[in-house]
Amino acid sequence: MARERDLWHASKVTRELHVHRLGPIAYGEALALQERLVALRKEGAIADTLLLLEHDPPVVTLGRAAKGQNVLLSPELLRARGFDLFETGRGGDVTYHGPGHLVGYPILHLPGKGGGDKPDTAAYVFAIEQ
Repeated sequence: MARERDLWHASKVTRELHVHRLGPIAYGEALALQERLVALRKEGAIADTLLLLEHDPPVVTLGRAAKGQNVLLSPELLRARGFDLFETGRGGDVTYHGPGHLVGYPILHLPGKGGGDKPDTAAYVFAIEQ
């Protein structure tokens, strides 16, 4: 119950958010941009930011929990068919992003759990899922 109350309070806070619609962009290029923006956000040099884009060429990303059996084609066959393939540091399993898929990458300052320094990403994901 405390978690829901904290999220409700957090939803009442007004914050600045810069939204950038980038259009089609390769995953590697988008990842490099995200990493630069995360560093700037940690320094307080930029406001919270949302990147909206499509990945071109299509890409399959493997999260930390990726299971090989969930990738139906070999890496060689994926690349031969024009797909990029990336192992990522994000959570989760296998994700496909292709033409027409709008992808959002939020780069936000998240409050720490219990007032600490480590961002409470679990509470953020929970709030999005609600």
